[in-house]
Amino acid sequence: MGIMERFKDIMSANINALLDKAEDPEKMIDQYLRNMESDLGKVKAETASVIAEESRAKRALDECNANIAKMQTYAEKAINAGNDNDARQFLAQKKVYTDQLTSLQNTYQIASENAAKMRNMHDKLVNDISQLNARRDSIKAKMAAAKTQQRINKIGSSALGVANDMSAFERMEAKADKMLDEANAMSELNKTAGEASIDDLASKYDNPQTDSSIDDELAALKAQMGK
Repeated sequence: MGIMERFKDIMSANINALLDKAEDPEKMIDQYLRNMESDLGKVKAETASVIAEESRAKRALDECNANIAKMQTYAEKAINAGNDNDARQFLAQKKVYTDQLTSLQNTYQIASENAAKMRNMHDKLVNDISQLNARRDSIKAKMAAAKTQQRINKIGSSALGVANDMSAFERMEAKADKMLDEANAMSELNKTAGEASIDDLASKYDNPQTDSSIDDELAALKAQMGK
């Protein structure tokens, strides 16, 4: 690809679109800047060559105009000296230069226009690189902030997992506490029930309550039955 075609690509490139497609905008803009700086070197060389051509064309045009003016002066001097033949030769040479003048003017005009275009391209590329360098710093700062936020988000996700684990642990602890409370309550109930039975049994002997009339009836019945 020639430098001019490559430069057209640079000028028409949509940097924002390229960055949007890039997985890593920071690396993308660094690479793009390296490419542009490499192209800038080529544009500088091409611009210098075109400007040199403009200078050569201008010098040739100026020399031709100077020669035309010089031949005109010599022709006038020859006429004043009464040497018409010499005047004719000077005028003939003037015509040769005059015939060259149109071609040299066209050459210089083209060279001048090309030089102006290359200067504009060079200046625009320099300006674009300057702007991109400034934007690169901004993009890198944004990327650093984004990566930091991603790390924070990741830590937040981990913390949420820990919170969920803690919640599950607390539920298990509550369940264990409930089981322990129920076991203690059952033990207390069993202990109370056992103590009540022994106390009831002991009370039969501590406070015997007998009905004498029943005992008398029982003795009479046994005597009647010969028992």
